[in-house]
Amino acid sequence: MKIAITGAFSYSGKYIAKRLLERGEEVITLTNHPNRPDPFNGSVKAYPLDFNDEEGLFQSLKGANILVNTYWIRFDRGGNTQPRAVENTHKLIQAAVRAGVQRIVHISITNPSVDSPLPYFWGKAANEKTVIESGMSYAILRPTVLVGAEDILINNITFLLKRFPFFVLPEDGSYRLQPVYIEDLAGLAVEAVYRKDNTIMDAVGPDIFTFKELVELIGEKVGARRLLIPVPPRLALLVSQFLSLFLGDVLLTREEVDGLMANLLISQEPPRCKTHLADWLEAHKEQVGAGYASELKRHFV
Repeated sequence: MKIAITGAFSYSGKYIAKRLLERGEEVITLTNHPNRPDPFNGSVKAYPLDFNDEEGLFQSLKGANILVNTYWIRFDRGGNTQPRAVENTHKLIQAAVRAGVQRIVHISITNPSVDSPLPYFWGKAANEKTVIESGMSYAILRPTVLVGAEDILINNITFLLKRFPFFVLPEDGSYRLQPVYIEDLAGLAVEAVYRKDNTIMDAVGPDIFTFKELVELIGEKVGARRLLIPVPPRLALLVSQFLSLFLGDVLLTREEVDGLMANLLISQEPPRCKTHLADWLEAHKEQVGAGYASELKRHFV
């Protein structure tokens, strides 16, 4: 088959593309970052992911059997907003339908809702509706927090623990999350490529932690146990904004705190992914947190 992936030079798309190439599939990518280092040495042909060029999207997708869509943005920056990302996703899916793509594997988020006050979760629900109504066969995967060599959250928590004598928790850290290993998500996505049925499933790992337990586990595994200080969420955001000035990034957003504290990053379904966070941390304790992972540098610079 010919399979198009958005963001195959980025994070989750890269792991999915690697597995498909190993199966002998032809893989192309639509990317916002054509000058990013190519991890596939030219075996994945790159096309622009230019939402202002709908004819170009159509031409790039012609001949593809499957579209794997990982496109989204973590937070608003300038005109690159989450409502705009919903519009962009609609353009992408329309182009796929017009190009004759038969199936879409779409990466979403746990607990999306059109009634959510949080643009991230509202936008993900809107995108799912577009996928379902497209007429293509579809699989929608709903992961939570991704864990892996290039992840943002786990890496940057570890980065801070390795460098500061304390760690600030919004409130008491009793809200929960259920991380998923990126390789496990990629495996589910590849399985979904070969299925024929329409399906929506959560893609989560076997562990559910409170946020405090998560930070404690990371500190224990990487040898950086620290004093955990509960503070009001607004103060935690101020601290993150202060650190962001020195890091040249957006460390944390109010929406992310609200979503985390609302327990939106856990699943009510049995876990389909098997990798335990403790095992992954033990295997990567020297590498994780060695450097800061910048969202701005990854997607906006």
